[in-house]
Amino acid sequence: MQSDRNWDDYFMRIAEVVASRATCDRKHVGAVIVRDRTILSTGYNGSIRGLPHCDEVGHMMEDGHCVATIHAEANAIIQAAKNGVSIEGGDIYITASPCWPCFKLIANAGLRRIVFGEFYRDSRIFEIAQRLGIELVGPRA
Repeated sequence: MQSDRNWDDYFMRIAEVVASRATCDRKHVGAVIVRDRTILSTGYNGSIRGLPHCDEVGHMMEDGHCVATIHAEANAIIQAAKNGVSIEGGDIYITASPCWPCFKLIANAGLRRIVFGEFYRDSRIFEIAQRLGIELVGPRA
């Protein structure tokens, strides 16, 4: 039987492939939601459905961030909801750690474990995850 680390590596590699679909060229991020080693949903950062993509028309910048896109984590949660897939108690694999708004979505969606590639921006997630009993698994050496 494969170890948890092997499964984490496997799902993280899938998140990296999902990130390749991202349509904001400032940062490509992918997310995969899994429960019981089964993929439930995926998401990547991209524009609102039906609107042009950043890599086609440029960025909508506020305070140094492109706000035209929906983040990968949010898109994965939205995709699950749209398709009627329960993700409560699942794990999320993200190529970059979640920003504060996405972390709040993850917590309220009932995801219990966050495995991320690179650290991205917001250290508040560490304290709050610990308080909520959400496991954070960071970059591997």
